Amino acid sequence: MILFIATFGVLSASAQTLPSLQGEGSGVGSVSDTLRLTLDDCIVMARRQSIDAAVALGELRSAYWQWRSYRADLLPEVSLSGTAPSWNKRYSSYQQADGSLSFVRNDYLGLDGALHITQKLWPTGGTLSVESSLEYLHQSGSGGSGNQFMSLPVAVTLSQPLFSVNHLKWNRRIEPLRYREAQARFLTETEQVAMQAISLYFGLLLAGEQVNIARQNLQTAEKLYEVAQAKRRMGTISENDVLQLRLDVLTARSALTNSESNRQARQFALRSFLDVEADIEPVVPEDVPQVRLDYDNVLNHALQNNALATTMRRRQMEADYAVATARANRQSINLYAQLGYTGSADNLNAAYRNLLSNEVVSVGITVPLLDWGKRKGQRRKAESNRDNIQGQLRQQSQDFRQDIFILTEQFNNQAEQLRIACETDTIARRRYHTNVETFKIGSISTLELSSAQTAKDQARQNRIQQLFNYWYYYYQLRSIALWDFERGCELSEDFEKIIK
Repeated sequence: MILFIATFGVLSASAQTLPSLQGEGSGVGSVSDTLRLTLDDCIVMARRQSIDAAVALGELRSAYWQWRSYRADLLPEVSLSGTAPSWNKRYSSYQQADGSLSFVRNDYLGLDGALHITQKLWPTGGTLSVESSLEYLHQSGSGGSGNQFMSLPVAVTLSQPLFSVNHLKWNRRIEPLRYREAQARFLTETEQVAMQAISLYFGLLLAGEQVNIARQNLQTAEKLYEVAQAKRRMGTISENDVLQLRLDVLTARSALTNSESNRQARQFALRSFLDVEADIEPVVPEDVPQVRLDYDNVLNHALQNNALATTMRRRQMEADYAVATARANRQSINLYAQLGYTGSADNLNAAYRNLLSNEVVSVGITVPLLDWGKRKGQRRKAESNRDNIQGQLRQQSQDFRQDIFILTEQFNNQAEQLRIACETDTIARRRYHTNVETFKIGSISTLELSSAQTAKDQARQNRIQQLFNYWYYYYQLRSIALWDFERGCELSEDFEKIIK
């Protein structure tokens, strides 16, 4: 639901005495060169075409393809390898039956090819593969010539590390967290783009308001100076008061020049951020979300959705993974087994008949006998790093909860601050206009008039500032909890569609 802030009607109520805020939105271009922009339009445009939004999307795409690569690594991989051809014509050493060596002439042509299907086994950390291959050898020379074929129709191979850390199983726990973290970070950065747009939007809005104030103050100062000169000629005012009003005119001119320069700088900053060429005319937002937030509710959404919460879980799991790896590094035992059939003949068809078994089983063991405490040191280091990370994560968790509590309280209090600022602005305007009329009849001094003007200017700027604080706090809480408090739903995107 939307709460209408009725006191914003002050702008239109004082349109006869003050220049319109919307009419001063463009500092350089004509009306045709000005883009009239609401706050919602500014946020949508920033999310769509700002540089910060493009950077956030690039980081999401990088994380997405890393996730796709991980998922593809768990699927069966089909590969084809071979040599076509391999020709060899040279002398090579050959050991005779009596142990003596001699050189023989080799002259042959070889061809081979193999088809592999490999599947990683995440429950055990091993690798299972199925292979089919064929080799051809044509030998020529003084010893005669002939063809030889060797076939391997099918062979199943298992490679399995024993009593070691299962890297596949750990990655299966960590990688989903990493991608979920990237998704949450993208949503957070998108909300932060909105926060930056809000800052620049209200910066331009406030700068335009300051120009309006400075222009009105200059007009008022010039009129009062003319009145003072007339009173001086009649002898009803002192020379000191006349000089003071002249100084007020000069000060107002200087303030107008400075405020116009500041508005131009704010204009360029917002145009650059939104990547637009036209001057932007901001519109004072008259509606704010009517929500009052509960700390526990915001915290629960943040712990479930925020990238920091996922990061803490991932870092804890990576620390446990490092400790498990260090502990399993004491020895290395690997099992290799292959079962299949093979055949050999001088023609292709015969090579696939009368097949013989092809079996290989081996167990490789590597046990360090003396390492001077190297592995123990690695294990202790990993455990110490895990303890440090746990301490850091506890501190981050406490800071996270504290920041959410403070921000929730600030947001809930901001609605009252905004109401007070709007009422103060109304009263300060009325007081100032009353003092102007009173000064014209000589009932108050220039000091009292200057005080009323200062209060009026500060009240107008404070109203814009409090309105900015309200929107900024709201989107800051959205970026932390990744929750739309106005609609009561989780912030989400179709990531597949965005990336593609």
